[in-house]
Amino acid sequence: MGMETPLIYQYQIRNQTAEYKIIGHWTDQLYLNIRAMHWPGGGRQIPYSICSHPCQAGERKKIVKGIPCCWHCERCDGYQYQADTYSCKMCRFDLRPNENHTACRPIPIVKLEWSSPWAVIPVLISVVGIMATLFVVVTFIRYNDTPIVKASGRELSYVLLTGIFMCYATTFLMISAPDVGICSLRRIFLGLGMSISYAALLTKTNRIYRIFEQGSMSVSAPRFISPASQLVITFSLTSVQLLGVCIWFGVDPSQAIIDYEDQRMANPDMARGVLKCDISDLSLICLLGYSMLLMVTCTVYAIKTRGVPEAFNEAKPIGFTMYTTCIIWLAFIPIFFGTSQSTEKMYIQTTTLTISVSLSASVSLGMLYMPKVYVILRHPEQNVPKRTRSLKGED
Repeated sequence: MGMETPLIYQYQIRNQTAEYKIIGHWTDQLYLNIRAMHWPGGGRQIPYSICSHPCQAGERKKIVKGIPCCWHCERCDGYQYQADTYSCKMCRFDLRPNENHTACRPIPIVKLEWSSPWAVIPVLISVVGIMATLFVVVTFIRYNDTPIVKASGRELSYVLLTGIFMCYATTFLMISAPDVGICSLRRIFLGLGMSISYAALLTKTNRIYRIFEQGSMSVSAPRFISPASQLVITFSLTSVQLLGVCIWFGVDPSQAIIDYEDQRMANPDMARGVLKCDISDLSLICLLGYSMLLMVTCTVYAIKTRGVPEAFNEAKPIGFTMYTTCIIWLAFIPIFFGTSQSTEKMYIQTTTLTISVSLSASVSLGMLYMPKVYVILRHPEQNVPKRTRSLKGED
């Protein structure tokens, strides 16, 4: 009795009827009737049978547990790249993956450009301010021996104008491409211009205060109110700022760095390295802190001298100058430090800082000097000596 031929069946569902159909048999070898086969969806083409598809570029093979010849394809995402067939690795901190995550490439470096809107506005303010400052200086030099210029205290006026000029010029250092030289100049001049300005104003208000405080108690003049003494006091106050900067240079020399954390986005394609000077927010506070101290002290003296006679006509303008300056810097603090987590941090903070410094200089220039220049040029008949209390300085 011969062996029966093994038949091959396929379970098929057609017209909502299920049945087994013979699609082949085995007699020494396999015979299949391809046309008799039926697949889900009504297709007759034999499905492609495989446990895993090949992985694309930038994908690693993750082996299925218990089935070593099968895998899942897992994308290397974020800052990862495909190191080999079975693993992804993180790119170095200054690199990002290429488009298909098969290798790493350098992260682009950015800096504040002169053509950027963040730079154009501060530069425009500074240019106008420098031109106005030079105009005042030229006017004062030309009319140096007139009563208004003399009454303003010529020596301290020129010192204050120098500080105002330096405040405006600081903008160009803050926007220039950082290197060791530029970073060093930033440390020196960012606080120096303000220190010179407020040291001169503090010396003026202190002089006025001491004159009337002494006058209420004695007929003799207070000491150190001569022009030479005033210059010595001003430069002594300013030297504290320079001493602090020198110590800073000794402890932590200037350098330009590339910060890859400021603009490290979740999307690697948007990541940028920021070229900047190595000045932290804390260092900036220390750098400007002394200028702020001079400003606050000057404001206190301005309040104390607000009731002096009109003959000492600089007391009230200095007071208004200091009140306005305090408002500017009170507005600066939340804007500057409130953007520390922003991806636009470098641009916002640089613009905020430069505009605040320039506005402070503009307030001093506009309130203390422009009225004098207006009288000198437009109303020379008012540029005459006024009766004031005569006090001879004692050194």
